[in-house]
Amino acid sequence: MSPAPQRSLGAQIAIWFVWGFLSNIVAIWLASLVFSGIDYSSFWTVVLAALVYSAVNAVLRPIIIFLALPAVLITFGIALLFIQAFMLWLTGQIVGDFEVSSYWVALGGAVFIWIANAIIDAILKPDFKRRGRGPTVQVTR
Repeated sequence: MSPAPQRSLGAQIAIWFVWGFLSNIVAIWLASLVFSGIDYSSFWTVVLAALVYSAVNAVLRPIIIFLALPAVLITFGIALLFIQAFMLWLTGQIVGDFEVSSYWVALGGAVFIWIANAIIDAILKPDFKRRGRGPTVQVTR
């Protein structure tokens, strides 16, 4: 049996982002059912919010974590929850028909979305995550 062909780094990153996006659609929808302060106008608003949330997490979150690294280290990572709550609040500010009503709703929603994504990943286990976390690159000579 021959090994599966390796995907390019760009393909792996695209699959990783699309998986996160689809997982976030479900997680944000579930969070809106649990928290009355997370509101949206239509299903397409949830899709747009999931897309923005995924993009914000992919682009801004690493920068903010780097800038807040001393706080993350001092609090043994608890500050990451507050950063994630900020990402959810920021998504609400960017997407007009998606509303996160308060700080506590954002914090609870961020924790809930994290747990929902972890459960979705554990149940469905995408192929690219079975071999390790996130995109991997195979160097050939």
